[in-house]
Amino acid sequence: MKTAIRYYTRSGNTKKLADAISGAVGVPALTVAEPLTERVDILFLGCSYYAFDVDEAVKAFVSQNKANIGRLVLFGTSAMMKSVYKPMKKVADLNGVELEKEDFHCRGSFGPAHKGRPNADDCKKCAEFAVKALER
Repeated sequence: MKTAIRYYTRSGNTKKLADAISGAVGVPALTVAEPLTERVDILFLGCSYYAFDVDEAVKAFVSQNKANIGRLVLFGTSAMMKSVYKPMKKVADLNGVELEKEDFHCRGSFGPAHKGRPNADDCKKCAEFAVKALER
């Protein structure tokens, strides 16, 4: 099964989760600046909320790489919101990409809020989530 990991981060929080997934599934975690060069069965895509939506770079990545995305599995962090599923569902549907219903989300530090998050426990849970996603 071909697997890839891409992420977008402004603070480094989502990169921590991407690196945890990378260690668990043995695939390098790259930013959304790196296109998919071949079709993958599962794309782990990490992003966060910025002003109550996902960044345009994430939307553009999905649009530009839709032919190479089998199943899209989301992970991410944010200081206030609980999941990027809702805005990403719109993006996936618009591009004809299958979006896994389960995603991984945890708190991310933002200024004084949620200092130290994601922490080691968050990263461990994210890695376990990724391994289970590969089994589905």
